[in-house]
Amino acid sequence: MATVAARAPGGRRQRPIRERLGGVAWATVAWFAAIIFFFPVFWMVLTSFKSEAAAYTNPPKFIFHPTLDQYKAVFSAGMGPFLANSAIATVISVLLVLLLATPAAYALSMRPVGRWRDALFFFISTKMLPVVAAIVPIYLAVRDIGMLDSIPTLIVLYTAMNLPIAVWMMRSFFLEVPSEILEAAPIDGANLRHELSEVVLPVVAPGLAATALICAIFAWNEFFFALNLTSIRAATMPVFLVSFVTSEGLFWAKLAAAATLASVPVLIAGWIAQRQLVRGLSMGAIK
Repeated sequence: MATVAARAPGGRRQRPIRERLGGVAWATVAWFAAIIFFFPVFWMVLTSFKSEAAAYTNPPKFIFHPTLDQYKAVFSAGMGPFLANSAIATVISVLLVLLLATPAAYALSMRPVGRWRDALFFFISTKMLPVVAAIVPIYLAVRDIGMLDSIPTLIVLYTAMNLPIAVWMMRSFFLEVPSEILEAAPIDGANLRHELSEVVLPVVAPGLAATALICAIFAWNEFFFALNLTSIRAATMPVFLVSFVTSEGLFWAKLAAAATLASVPVLIAGWIAQRQLVRGLSMGAIK
């Protein structure tokens, strides 16, 4: 006798118990992993509202008297110029990266030239060189042209640092553009510039947003170049955070407050672009 699948009152087929338990199990694992990854951020924010004495307690305290003294101390320490330097270097470098990576990725995907694989390998091979191995010649070159402690220097370095990643990411997004759209564009009278700006870019806009956000995160968090090539005028937020590590000790609560404030701009940018970011990072996941 054939078995009849159980149906919900609304007429929909109910899922088997094993399938529902499997879904609950995977959801539990996902939440557990999310909590583990989020806990350091939660602890950083929590510590920023503690006094220095409460931040050093062992075992740590979850119940304490919150205070805003650490945020007041961070603002009084002169965070504004560091924040402005990071914002200027990040925004301009990301714009330059997108301006350079978009046509390069378009050429390497839609209109590949001879030995295009070598060009792609050359881009990614620049990321294989340890930064510490290149800092001495970079420092000497920047010093000789009088560009030490300068925001334009950071902009150039951040652009060069993120360009290979952007080219590879944008190329993968361009490869997802349907060939029918590219074939129809010349028939409709679109030249190369119009094909790229009015046909292709709207399709890969989520990927463009994902690339921009990832490059912005890398530039915003960059520390090595900023520490070695700046001192006062062009120092960025990561350098500002190091100022709370002194010979007197490590000021945990102040450092947590400064790190929380430094994370806010990137979190806001990610929240604004979250829909485009998810769509961009998922492009090419399903064929």
